[in-house]
Amino acid sequence: MDKLRRVLSGQEENEELGLTAQVLDASTLSYSTRVKWFVICFVCGVLCSILGTGLLFLPKGGPSLFAVFYTLGNIMALSSTCFLMGPLKQLKRMFEPTRLLATCMVLLCLILTLCSVFWWHKKGLAILFCILQFFAMTWYSISYIPFARDAVMKCFTTCLS
Repeated sequence: MDKLRRVLSGQEENEELGLTAQVLDASTLSYSTRVKWFVICFVCGVLCSILGTGLLFLPKGGPSLFAVFYTLGNIMALSSTCFLMGPLKQLKRMFEPTRLLATCMVLLCLILTLCSVFWWHKKGLAILFCILQFFAMTWYSISYIPFARDAVMKCFTTCLS
């Protein structure tokens, strides 16, 4: 009798869905909302990086603030793509074999930058890791463009030889 009541009241479908499916169904964003939050998060990340660059020239604590804000900006810009494709799909694409090395380099540079500021207190090392962060993020970003890495490699080998 209870099953008949659930079917008639419409509760039967929700019980058959798993907890994960119910959560995903309740948290689905519309396309326009995804694009808006992507733009907001990406712009905030870029502004944070620009602010960090401006703080670099402060006489006291400038390099440390630069490293923190630059890293925070990169993390925000990187996580902004989660709004477009979802966090799980983003993580799966980040760790695909074609961009595994680039992803590891980006994450390593982010961590080492923060370690050099907060743990080791080496400002010069933090700036070096920020430069490496820039190159790692660039290499990671162009991994999403078909044949872009091959074109960049060919351009550099042509220029150097």
